[in-house]
Amino acid sequence: MANIEFGTDGFRAVIAEGFTFENVRRITCAVAKYLKHKNSTVLIGYDPRFMANKFANFCAELLKERGYKVILSSCVCPTPVLAYAATIVPNCGGAIMFTASHNGFEYLGMKFIPPYGGPATVEITDEIVANIDYDTPLETGGEVVLKNFAPEYFAHIEKLIDFKKIADAKLKIIYDGLFSASVGYFDKLLRTHKIEFEAYNAHHDPYFGGGQPEPIAKFMRKYKTGYVTVANDGDADRYGVIDELGRWVNPNVVMALLLRYLVKKGAKGKLVKTVGASGLLDTCAEKLGVKTVTVPVGFKWVGEAMRQNETILAGEDSGGLSIGGHIPEKDGLLASALILEMLSSEGKTLVELQNELGHFVGAGFITDRIDIKLKGDGVDAKIKGITDKFLSFDEIAGFRVKGTLLLDGVKLLLDDDKTWILMRKSGTEPLLRFYIESNQANKIVRIKDFIRNMAG
Repeated sequence: MANIEFGTDGFRAVIAEGFTFENVRRITCAVAKYLKHKNSTVLIGYDPRFMANKFANFCAELLKERGYKVILSSCVCPTPVLAYAATIVPNCGGAIMFTASHNGFEYLGMKFIPPYGGPATVEITDEIVANIDYDTPLETGGEVVLKNFAPEYFAHIEKLIDFKKIADAKLKIIYDGLFSASVGYFDKLLRTHKIEFEAYNAHHDPYFGGGQPEPIAKFMRKYKTGYVTVANDGDADRYGVIDELGRWVNPNVVMALLLRYLVKKGAKGKLVKTVGASGLLDTCAEKLGVKTVTVPVGFKWVGEAMRQNETILAGEDSGGLSIGGHIPEKDGLLASALILEMLSSEGKTLVELQNELGHFVGAGFITDRIDIKLKGDGVDAKIKGITDKFLSFDEIAGFRVKGTLLLDGVKLLLDDDKTWILMRKSGTEPLLRFYIESNQANKIVRIKDFIRNMAG
């Protein structure tokens, strides 16, 4: 049988290859053993991917046969909506979400959400993986109940976001649904509060229109001059935004803008960010007098830090964020709404706010990333070989290596004090990622060429 591994956000595989009914059965039984409590309620949700609803129903029946009460989403459900439900449903032992997030249509995934409403910690996923192939005994008394989890989530979000302010501002808004789980949720929130917008790709399509449900420049193609475009990924836990000049805005910049806005509103606490996030955030936080907490890449680390610290804003450079008072899970619906509230409250365009941010921090930060696809057998050996080579360099692209951090992967600090490179294995795909930041575009180009030659 295939090995089951949980990456930074659960188990993912290609449908009908690694993601099969048999593997779903194995994981479901492992979760059932982990929960132990026969009176626990388990929530199940799914995104609009091919067969996701079928796998979710199969999982629900397996748990029912093992004595659990299961509340199964009656429709496509974003991850943050299910995660919030896990925090309010009585006797909830946790939730199981069927999604492959931003991956291509051929993928599907499965992740466990504990009742605190954030990603499972390493300790939890290790225990679940250790239970794989445990044949959980059958029990009587189980049941499956259908439920729409949206109303409670909407009521919660309406306490966090000033939708009236957005409606009154009369912003020019484009909502690009990207055929994702946000369709029927984000657009409904806007319509409920009489916020005008233009909608595109606002229906569910398991093939995601032939693209990928990832809210980055490559896949966000609906924009107009003078409009701000918002979008979410496949399960709506990530966000993307395009400004009024048609430029995709880097999540590092978005987080810095939101941090300034939330502090201005009076929010108290710390900034939680990942080791791959831009130095822009450190500089912005320092100027605002906000302490930072830096964690490894992956929202399970971010969410854990949120639960341990009073938090203003928590996020990662890949487009996931949350705020204090909300669940310790990334939420693209919240992020998109908060961006619109910020624009409405400030009375300025996103372009103007980005210019103001540049003056505020007083320095330039350019970020980029290279993904090296790992093919064939011996992936671990290939990673070790590249890692050993990377660590051996005293000089990279004409810069001396000044320092090394091993919090998550390998982060090299270069001697211009403006440039760093982080190399780490993706927790969700067979990729080796290289994150790069510098103050000049030509330095980024030189380093990217160096990395391609090294890894090639």
